Amino acid sequence: MDLQGFGAQLALGTWMTVRLAVAALLLGLALGLLGAVAKSSGVRAFQWIGGFYSTVFRGLPELVVVLLLYFGSSRALTTLSEMFGGGYVELSPFAAGTLALGLTFGAYATEVFRGALLTIPPGQMEAGQALGMSRGRIFRRVVVPQLWRIALPGLGNLFMVLLKDTALVSVIGLEELMRKAQIATGFTKDAFTFYLAAALIYLGITVVTSGLLLVMERRANRGIRRVGA
Repeated sequence: MDLQGFGAQLALGTWMTVRLAVAALLLGLALGLLGAVAKSSGVRAFQWIGGFYSTVFRGLPELVVVLLLYFGSSRALTTLSEMFGGGYVELSPFAAGTLALGLTFGAYATEVFRGALLTIPPGQMEAGQALGMSRGRIFRRVVVPQLWRIALPGLGNLFMVLLKDTALVSVIGLEELMRKAQIATGFTKDAFTFYLAAALIYLGITVVTSGLLLVMERRANRGIRRVGA
């Protein structure tokens, strides 16, 4: 495949895609766990906040979220800056993309984590309290390890979707893989070659990610499998 000198640019775009996906994943996991805890809380206000968050961001197209956050945040930040004598402020495309994809990922992860929480028997928490453990320690030592094991397959599927959604951030100027392919196509007029190259790179990233997820699932289930045996 003749990339006509654009191979290095596609490599840079691939690196940017991976960085964006990982940053959005970390943000989304934190938001998803917080959302699940809020929805499972006994406090009605927390339940409402968690439900509102997951409903809104699961109901909006990712592209709309990207555009709203990129352009809307500029207006809000500029207004805030002007109140203190500053000037125009905007989020970088990378920051806006990370925030948009992270918020969307977190909304779906909220439901995955919540479903996993519901499978953990309440008696385990009661046993921890009987042993004198604090609620925070019970959550860290008893709940989280099981939560991670149960939620991992669902989170893996969401991450696969997130990888493909990174292409949407090209509309706000972030030079990730799809944007680099568009630029190369504009110069060479050879759309098929560069979009095929982008497709193969996305597929390669997906294959590598699938392998990593398989290893993580095996490690997370090692103790369970030994007990079952």
